[in-house]
Amino acid sequence: MSAQEHAEPAPAKSSRAPLILLAVLVIAGAVFGIYYYIIGLNRISTDDAYVDGNLVRLAPQVSGTVVGISADQTQFVQQGQLLVQLDPLDSAVALAQAKASLGQTVRDVAQLFANEQRDAATVSAQQIQFTQTSQDLARDQTLVAVHGVSAETLQHDQHAQSSARAALQQAQATLAATRAAISGTTPQDHPRVLQAEASVRNAWLAVARTRVLSPVSGYIVRREVQLGQQVSPGSEMLAIVPVDSMWIDANFKENQLSKLRIGQPVKVSADMYGSHVDYHGKLLGITAGTGSALAVLPAQNASGNWIKIVQRLPVRIGLDPKELEQHPLFLGLSTDIEVDVHDRGGVALSQQPAWPSALSTEAYAAQDAGVEDEIRNIVSQNLVQPAQAAPGRSAP
Repeated sequence: MSAQEHAEPAPAKSSRAPLILLAVLVIAGAVFGIYYYIIGLNRISTDDAYVDGNLVRLAPQVSGTVVGISADQTQFVQQGQLLVQLDPLDSAVALAQAKASLGQTVRDVAQLFANEQRDAATVSAQQIQFTQTSQDLARDQTLVAVHGVSAETLQHDQHAQSSARAALQQAQATLAATRAAISGTTPQDHPRVLQAEASVRNAWLAVARTRVLSPVSGYIVRREVQLGQQVSPGSEMLAIVPVDSMWIDANFKENQLSKLRIGQPVKVSADMYGSHVDYHGKLLGITAGTGSALAVLPAQNASGNWIKIVQRLPVRIGLDPKELEQHPLFLGLSTDIEVDVHDRGGVALSQQPAWPSALSTEAYAAQDAGVEDEIRNIVSQNLVQPAQAAPGRSAP
């Protein structure tokens, strides 16, 4: 048998190749169709998504000169850690002045209360003097008819009574003014004392605020402050990112929004880690406005050259804190988002927050520690009671 006779069955095998290819394509199309209708229709994805989070811009609460910087960019800082030290000398002088002013005010107010006793005694003395002159005038008026006293003596008695009456009225007015200045108060809660105490608290806080503390724990991503720089409230010195509270802002097309609901599960992959690291979160909220409408300069389409552009709307996606702790994310990183929209029983917009949004810090809670004890000491040292008066001096 020749070699040509052995090669004759080849055309039969080659004729099956198109059929096999067609069968593979049909099976692949069927699998894709099943996947699309069972899974694909319940998945919405976008790669226009970025990591976002809180960016804490730290500014001083008082003006001053920077004399110390204890942290720098990329370093981790704890809540309450000292970051920047301002020159405390000016604030310390102002605090000393406020303390001295409080002590002097306490002494002045104590003198007002002592003046009340003095003025009351003066009124009593003038009342006695007026009573005496009135009695002398009444007696001499009965004697003038029998020529027991002269007309000149009677006129003198009348002048003495008028003078005593005027002195009594003046003493009563002085007592009324003194009582009006202290009415309803004590030396400890007099308005002038309370105002001086507020000045001490303000100066105390100014000294404490020369120590600029970190309000959160996180990484410093920007440092603008320099040694010797004169800073004032509102000037940014540092920027801190707490990496334990990150989320995703995904921009979905407007024709994808009808299936999105709050609470739907989300699968996130970041370009930083690649496809082998997946984050699992949930849809937290949908912004009630497109990115172009919320821009600083919204687009104006009133001209005749209008072209329709598919708008995108920001959607916030929360992440699992444990996964975020294992693989930290940073601000601005690109991510791919896939939302499982199978469950559409939720709402697109809710009047109740889907996650706790309240933020707080305890870093500044102890800034006024000790000021109340200091104020009480100053008041007690300058509020000398009559029993505490120095020997040899009469009590006021």
